[in-house]
Amino acid sequence: MSDKTYNVLFLCTGNSARSIMAEAILNVLGQGRFKAYSAGSHPSGQVQPMARELAEAIGYDASQVRSKNWDEFAVKGAPEMDIVITVCDNAAGEACPVWLGHPALAHWGVPDPVAAVGDEGDRRRAYTAAFATLRRRIELLLSLPLQSLDRLASQAKLGEIGRVGAE
Repeated sequence: MSDKTYNVLFLCTGNSARSIMAEAILNVLGQGRFKAYSAGSHPSGQVQPMARELAEAIGYDASQVRSKNWDEFAVKGAPEMDIVITVCDNAAGEACPVWLGHPALAHWGVPDPVAAVGDEGDRRRAYTAAFATLRRRIELLLSLPLQSLDRLASQAKLGEIGRVGAE
């Protein structure tokens, strides 16, 4: 068993909901085996209240969560990423950021709950659905034997996980 801590960056466009929730879920469920981060290519500058609420509900200290630009992870001294996962929904025509470098890359498209229309109940259901999809995929990520997979095999397995719940 490896003692390696895997750095994972969840990327989205606005870094206000999906990538924030994924960061929280992996940091809670990963229990020190993973260190998750999130960022956006065009950050909104705010964390959506429902995303913060769901993160806190699983025990994540959301006081440090903020919407930030992915440029923070491309500078000298930034944590080196082992895995970069985009969570934008290009099925809805949303442009996903592209990460350069050598981490394993995957796309886990999730409909944007920020775009949900309707009353608060409808919006809450959209956030809860996105959170549940991300949690299921992260549980599958946690079951991968990453220490015994090379980057390309990891990338292939992560890609398969990205299709879970998208059927």
